[in-house]
Amino acid sequence: MKVIAVLPGIAQGLLADALPDWVEPHFFITKDEAIALAPKAEIGWFDMYDKGDMAKAIAQARSMKWLNSIYAGVDGMPLELLSERGVTVTNGAGINAITIAEYVVMGMLTVAKGYREVVRAQDRQEWLHDSPGKAELFGSKALLLGYGAIGKLIEERLKGFGVETTAVRRTPGPGTLGPDEWRGKLATFDWVILAVPATPETEKMIGEAELSFMKSSATLVNIARGTVVDQEALVAALQDGQIGAAFLDVTDPEPLPAGHPLWTLDNAHITMHLSGRAQTLMFQRAGQRFLENLGRYKEGAALLHSVDLTLGY
Repeated sequence: MKVIAVLPGIAQGLLADALPDWVEPHFFITKDEAIALAPKAEIGWFDMYDKGDMAKAIAQARSMKWLNSIYAGVDGMPLELLSERGVTVTNGAGINAITIAEYVVMGMLTVAKGYREVVRAQDRQEWLHDSPGKAELFGSKALLLGYGAIGKLIEERLKGFGVETTAVRRTPGPGTLGPDEWRGKLATFDWVILAVPATPETEKMIGEAELSFMKSSATLVNIARGTVVDQEALVAALQDGQIGAAFLDVTDPEPLPAGHPLWTLDNAHITMHLSGRAQTLMFQRAGQRFLENLGRYKEGAALLHSVDLTLGY
């Protein structure tokens, strides 16, 4: 008996010739195809841009034993339903970590050097005689909330710039802070970087109080999810100069509606959730991981990068 796997058509070129003969693949292009194929799936990979459509397909996959995803964050998936059905979920943690870590460095340099104003001057064909940004990363201090694959790579890259990085961890050690310690230390950091998963615990973890504790020159960098920040409080803090700037790869909602005040603030940088897409190897890495896990699935071994459905990551 072959195992039926329902897979995204975008990965067909990578997987079709590499799948073992015990797998019967069915590839989908549209959401309707995914939903129609879902009841056949023992293995499912239902990644879609619209998380609602993805959840509908997952709900129809009543025989599914393993759900794979390229996404690191599993917010938007019906985790309770998956847990009830005993489905093993594997995610894309780490697949986009390199490019996202590079994006964080880019964002910090953009803010520090005022690079957006340099680009605007070029558009005006105006020769600037001084730099619009004078800050150096060297000697600055960064607080890193979230110390998974992305957080570790951010820390590694910032060391090369001479940034003193402090990570927040559930089990703190040397050079780190515990989950109940970081808020009281916010005033000591020039950069507050968010790389946490989206869970009920992290929702609006940066709100009015946290923003008020930050330096007036500090920058908030969010490459996590828009929901981990109280966006209304952030807009007010940026408008009032309570913090220096925000570099936001994520917002709530997405896409950010036209006319939203974040679009117009000079100290807000919006990068449209592009950090993980600024690469060419995402699907190659995801495909290689999926194939490796297929071998483990056949052997009955534990799958790599499994999600704890109770924690949400």
